[in-house]
Amino acid sequence: MKPIAITTTLMACSLSMQLHAEGIDDLINHYASQAKSETSFFAGFDSNRGKDLYLKEFVGGKKDTPSCTSCHTNNPTQLGETRAGKSIEPMAVSVNPKRYQTLEKAEKWFRRNCKSVLGRECTSTEKGDFLTFMKNS
Repeated sequence: MKPIAITTTLMACSLSMQLHAEGIDDLINHYASQAKSETSFFAGFDSNRGKDLYLKEFVGGKKDTPSCTSCHTNNPTQLGETRAGKSIEPMAVSVNPKRYQTLEKAEKWFRRNCKSVLGRECTSTEKGDFLTFMKNS
């Protein structure tokens, strides 16, 4: 009887960990689900669109942060720097695999930085494209 209880408990813990496990792939899947519900035209994320979003200069946000590269440099594998001179860890998953671990943190930074750079919230498609680019960088 005890081995069954232990096995059941271990299986429940494993399932719980899987449901709460997050990382870049889970975030991408989350934004894909959102994008599908937002538009019937969603056909998947595109690393090139993510790269364009990362490099493009926008006019809708703050004047001192017209692009992601204002703080993160043109190369997402390199250290960035805030306007206050503080180092920012690289954005690319290849050199910073723990960068995108939770939806809560991803949403916090998307909310803050999209408003600063674009002057608005990013769409789910933009978030997924951006993460796909960072995963492939």
